[in-house]
Amino acid sequence: MDLKIGWLYPTLMSTYGDRGNVICLQRRCQWRGIGVEIVPLDREADVSQVATVDVIVGGGAQDRQQEIVMRDLQGAKAAAMREQLAGGTPGAFTCGSPQLLGHYYEPALGQRIDGLGLLDLTTRHPGIAAPRCIGNVAFEIVAEPLATELRQLWNEPPIAIGFENHGGRTYLGKVAPLGKVLAGYGNNGEDGWEGAFYSNAIATYAHGPLLPKNPFIADWLIQTALQRKYQQPITLTKLDDSLAQQARKAMLQRLNLASLPGNA
Repeated sequence: MDLKIGWLYPTLMSTYGDRGNVICLQRRCQWRGIGVEIVPLDREADVSQVATVDVIVGGGAQDRQQEIVMRDLQGAKAAAMREQLAGGTPGAFTCGSPQLLGHYYEPALGQRIDGLGLLDLTTRHPGIAAPRCIGNVAFEIVAEPLATELRQLWNEPPIAIGFENHGGRTYLGKVAPLGKVLAGYGNNGEDGWEGAFYSNAIATYAHGPLLPKNPFIADWLIQTALQRKYQQPITLTKLDDSLAQQARKAMLQRLNLASLPGNA
């Protein structure tokens, strides 16, 4: 078995070390004997490359780089991305990349930047004087069927941890929130929601990066991609995640969340 991992704009959108998500998926596949090919989905990528990847990973960017990306992701390339995600291709979009999937992003300075309009959400920066949303974040994944499938993989409540650093505030329309905030700001620091979930696409402000801190999400992406590609049930070989578990417990203790079920 093998997977193609599409990496969205690796040069322009890897501001916060989010390449670690790509490395995590690659290693967890290789440790199981699953072949991996990393496909850069950048400005030089052909539309056919977008259409043939099995997993899509996107990271964060500054406003200028974000504008370049959103202007490039138009026409046939945008249509291929929409078709992939609407058709169930799994993906993890962290930090700034969820804004690509929404209707638009209004920066603190400059013109509104249009997104793909795949997710019913908008992002607005409240102004250069507004404080950024910075710090460790934890949230319980509540989007279905994702939450149920993660419990089956992890045998624990699907509590995700990460680090957020964003000026924009995201507001959801008719799209499911990814999770309920337990600590931190989440989408906007107001409504208690973090991220969004559509088809098999995970969108979240949590990076740090996300997948090494939450290996059950990485395994869900791998398993979902394999099942979709090979059209058969897939059971992944268990890996030793004891170090990740220890790191997660340390962070949950720091956030005063160690008493949550499965984290004592």
